[in-house]
Amino acid sequence: MRGNGPTLVLLHGGGDSGEHSFAQQLTAFTAHYRISAPDQVGQGHTPDVAGPLSYTAMMQDTATLLQALGLQRVDLMGFSDGGILTLMLATRYPELVHRIVISGVNIAPEGLTAEERQELRAIETKTPKTIDESLTQRWLTSPTPTELNVALLAKIQQPVLVISGDHDAVTLEHTLLIFHSLPNAELCVLPGTDHGTFSSRPQILNPIIAAFLDRP
Repeated sequence: MRGNGPTLVLLHGGGDSGEHSFAQQLTAFTAHYRISAPDQVGQGHTPDVAGPLSYTAMMQDTATLLQALGLQRVDLMGFSDGGILTLMLATRYPELVHRIVISGVNIAPEGLTAEERQELRAIETKTPKTIDESLTQRWLTSPTPTELNVALLAKIQQPVLVISGDHDAVTLEHTLLIFHSLPNAELCVLPGTDHGTFSSRPQILNPIIAAFLDRP
């Protein structure tokens, strides 16, 4: 934990770390928020465990961490995989979540662009042995319908800021599906931007996020 103020939990992208995914946000937001940026199992500085990686297991790990820290109604900011976990937390543990910021999120593998899925299939292996291979397998097969779907999104009452690059790894049509499925959502599409919104457009994005989180 670093900084002072309301708690803001940052959930990183797949295969990354909280410190790296949000390198352009950590310093900017610590003046007004107490920030936690945990690393998921097998990623960042967290050791691997036996068995496949799943969004459900990582979501449960994150909920357990927040509960162990005695945190409730925290603001959550999730990038890519971290955004998926954020939406899953809001549907399973709504009491833990206050406001939500997500970017580059899909609720099904089909939400990825055709080019992205083709690249993943080119390196797919049926018996993954490394973290990268496990991540590839997960991206091609999940989130599953039981993990996330439009009906679950419709139950999320918290304010959500949905962010996407106009050249994201997730199709704009899929991002719009997520936006329209959430009862209390705002949309931010960044021009000339790929999947790495937080890292490549902090000058534009950080003030937008700050204004969203500061709103009563």
